[in-house]
Amino acid sequence: MSIVLSAPSCRVRTFVPADASSLARNGNNRSIWLNLRDRFPHPYTEKHAAWYIDFIQTKPGYPSFAIEVDGQAVGGVSLRPGEDVERIGAEIGYWLGEPYWGRGVMTDAVRLTTDYAFRELKLERVFAVPFVANAASCRVLEKVGYVREGRMRRSAIKDGQILDQFLYAKVRE
Repeated sequence: MSIVLSAPSCRVRTFVPADASSLARNGNNRSIWLNLRDRFPHPYTEKHAAWYIDFIQTKPGYPSFAIEVDGQAVGGVSLRPGEDVERIGAEIGYWLGEPYWGRGVMTDAVRLTTDYAFRELKLERVFAVPFVANAASCRVLEKVGYVREGRMRRSAIKDGQILDQFLYAKVRE
């Protein structure tokens, strides 16, 4: 099933194999990698992008979408569903190529995906755990209506550093 969600600055849509080149070009950036989980590799190559697109196409219960600007996939946004008693929620994760920062693209993409989670997936809660130093990501979440619920002290390690994370969530109205 192909999904396309539209906003003024971007489209959020199902990945296609042709996205691999553009994703690699936009995702191969240490500044992006520093704010993501380690499963997002650095350097990020076309081979990594192609593998991910293939993986996502075989996982219907793991919604992950391309962020498209001017016909090119320039980032990604995904929902990681909870399990067992937490199956009514999902964690949202996202990244965007640096040339597109500061244009409202990520705010639109997170809003579209969060709305999709509530409307289509019937979730009750969507949450994110950005690193405390990632002020831009925190601003995106706040603009979309996420509420900071807490600070998870010394909860992650990235690039050899122990880091705090914020816990943000938006719940069904």
